[in-house]
Amino acid sequence: MNTFRIAGAFLAAALCAPLAASAQTMNTPAKSALNKADQQIVIGMARANMAEIEAGKLALANSQNADVKAFAQHMIDDHTRALGDVSTLAQNKGVTLPTGPDAKHKAMAARLAKLKGETFDRAYMAQAGVNDHQQVHAALKKDEARAKDADVKALAAKLLPTVEQHLELASGKAAAPVAK
Repeated sequence: MNTFRIAGAFLAAALCAPLAASAQTMNTPAKSALNKADQQIVIGMARANMAEIEAGKLALANSQNADVKAFAQHMIDDHTRALGDVSTLAQNKGVTLPTGPDAKHKAMAARLAKLKGETFDRAYMAQAGVNDHQQVHAALKKDEARAKDADVKALAAKLLPTVEQHLELASGKAAAPVAK
């Protein structure tokens, strides 16, 4: 009878060991296929897109100008597609993305949220339109050059023309007087 208990205990242990191992694997984050620098590039791309989407939504709510609203919707549409590309890459490479914009962009959104009308339009176009796109454009060029992973390089290269177009649009709208 003792032999049966020992055999039963070994059998139970043998059956439970794979379950315990798989449970441990499910709770442990997957190791990223990217080095730290490339992970930060992907995270930066995600945050930039999230910030533009949020700023665009704010512009749709706070602007009374049809041109600014059209620009904001264009930003939401393009940056939502870009965020989808970034998210797919992150998922394929085991990178955990943030859930929202960084503190700098949250503060910018808080400042913009207090503005209305033409004052809002000018601030939105200057900050989210021109300034942010200048910074993102410079970052993407740098990221494309320094990324080690071919997919990260390719995504930076893919996003650059869209950011250039956004910068040109924003520069033209920011320079022109905002019509009521």
